[in-house]
Amino acid sequence: MASRADDDLDAPRARTGPNPQHLLATLLGEYLDSADAPLPPAALDAVLAEFGFSASSARAALNRLARRGLVEARGRGRATVYHLTTASIARQTTMHRFLAYGTRTAAPDDRWSAVSYSLPESRHAERHAVRKVLTSAGFARLYDSVWISPEGVREEVLAALRDALGGVDAARWSVMRVRFEDVAGTQGPADAYDLAGVAQEFRAFLEAHTPVLHAVRAGAVDDAGALVARTRLMDQWRSLVLRHPDLPADVVPPDWPVQAARDLLVEVHTALGPGARRRLVEVAAPSWPDAARWVTYFVAAADPAQPPRRG
Repeated sequence: MASRADDDLDAPRARTGPNPQHLLATLLGEYLDSADAPLPPAALDAVLAEFGFSASSARAALNRLARRGLVEARGRGRATVYHLTTASIARQTTMHRFLAYGTRTAAPDDRWSAVSYSLPESRHAERHAVRKVLTSAGFARLYDSVWISPEGVREEVLAALRDALGGVDAARWSVMRVRFEDVAGTQGPADAYDLAGVAQEFRAFLEAHTPVLHAVRAGAVDDAGALVARTRLMDQWRSLVLRHPDLPADVVPPDWPVQAARDLLVEVHTALGPGARRRLVEVAAPSWPDAARWVTYFVAAADPAQPPRRG
């Protein structure tokens, strides 16, 4: 299955297990929306301690996010604080993609993006580079040199293809919008994806988080539990979304579990938002007295076509 990278930034790679760097990126995207918010490192240490991570792990995660352009340090010594970068704020538009994932009925205009290329047999390095570009952009290989995606082709993908192939003698490549005559058939786009493997991952997500759903419905989740459960839920969902393109409903089998997984996500994510925010402010306040001014949270809009709203 093709993997994909976060839009516009060198964000942490999606992982299948707990990881402080990926979790911290999820927290920042979930609860902050201003580049003016001054984040003391001690506050981030305290927040990640809620998830069982040590202060040294928290600082290492923070430094990695700074190197990747998600946050930047201002000040020196004990006066150092971190801020979300403007690029990081712009990237938060991908929260809409995370929360709307699983609601697509068809590819835009019923057309898929396709990239086809031809290289001399000896150009192994360039072939590897092209495959890396396409995989990172969420494309899947339909045939040897034909790759497809239900998404549009971003300009940075076109630029990367030009960089990889533009100077290669006898290289040819095309980017197209195509319509399949038989979308769900054996010669259609479904054949490019490991549908059984993807379905298994989403069923595992459902199984892992169903106890939380029951606890939410029973009113049995306190604020501390809400912060941990809600953030881990979104962190794991992000990992799935970043690894697997949002396949249209006319491509996947009738028992496709993604919609049920999204329904669980939206219900739990929405219900636990207020408690998670309260706990985050409570934990951060001793080293960040102004935390309540800056900490917010987002929930899915009733219409998946609309961007998330503040809770």
